[in-house]
Amino acid sequence: MSEEIGGTTGVERDGEQPLQGAPVRIGLGAIILYVVLACGLAWLVALPLWLGDGLREPYALPLMTVMMYMPAVAVVLVLLVLRPIPKGRRLRFLGLWPLRPVKRVVWLMVIGLLVPPLLVALSTAIAALCGWLTVDLTGFSGFAALIAARVPAGTPLPPTGVLIAAQAASIPVAASTVNALAAFGEELGWRGFLVPALRRYGTWASLLVSGVVWGLWHAPIILLGYNFGRTDLSGVLLMTGGCVVWGVLLGWLRLRSGSMWPAVFAHGALNASAGMYAWFFAAGTRVDPALVLPLGVAGWIVGAAVILVLILTGQFRRQPALAADLPRTLPAPFPAPLPENPPSEGAGTGAGAGSSTTAGSEPERS
Repeated sequence: MSEEIGGTTGVERDGEQPLQGAPVRIGLGAIILYVVLACGLAWLVALPLWLGDGLREPYALPLMTVMMYMPAVAVVLVLLVLRPIPKGRRLRFLGLWPLRPVKRVVWLMVIGLLVPPLLVALSTAIAALCGWLTVDLTGFSGFAALIAARVPAGTPLPPTGVLIAAQAASIPVAASTVNALAAFGEELGWRGFLVPALRRYGTWASLLVSGVVWGLWHAPIILLGYNFGRTDLSGVLLMTGGCVVWGVLLGWLRLRSGSMWPAVFAHGALNASAGMYAWFFAAGTRVDPALVLPLGVAGWIVGAAVILVLILTGQFRRQPALAADLPRTLPAPFPAPLPENPPSEGAGTGAGAGSSTTAGSEPERS
């Protein structure tokens, strides 16, 4: 079976050792250990919130930031304990390095940085069209009320439209800096390790299973009311649905680029723009996050439409590996040279037959 994700293309034959450069195949035990560690460590970090005042604790935000790095810690522990990836191939398998071919990786980084805010804007529009969000597109009264409540009374403020424009302009900056830094811990685990580890079971198995795990991983803070304000199973199910949809999109970036960095920037862009609906809602109206947020129903609709387009255009079938490193030694076993002039039918093979090579059949040397 040949495979490209997570390393250079290689072939395994029954009863034979994998050829040099064959793709790394992660065993089920290592995958299970990773999931247990990623979830267990994150839930342990969230435990003080459960023992305290929940999301109202002053340390809630820093603690959730630490929680975001537990998937990365789990990857490191699995690599140290079980060593499922040979040394020298770990950065390539995780999609950390090298960033080649540069053009493909960089373009998908740009897509990851710029497209999620557009999808969030579309989900906001869907929510308004469906009647889930009452908007005020002239006075932006809801956003104006939010800003006024956060500053001392009588503080002069720029026009609300100017504030919204400034926030919109800051999204790519925040997405590529502080939000990407926070998202790195999760992406190293989910799209860096788990998606390529599950790839042996098929593209859709890797995308859907990793999305479900990603959603359930959020359970401790979702059950405290994070994101949807629901402290029961419905909140966890909503988060899991949103993570499956967005996990497929982030996973596509990972598989299509062979790198985890486009997914890092896309995750950062999603987090930076998730509250976009607050710019447009009308003051005095109720907003249900389960319907309006990009991880809610409106986001599912937009995400599903994009996934359908990717399927119809065959994008999930295009999963190139990162460009291979230049060989440092001659390949082994040495490939048999091709004859320059193949013998005609019935002719015997002389002592020199097969000893010369065609132009271009010479093996690549470092």
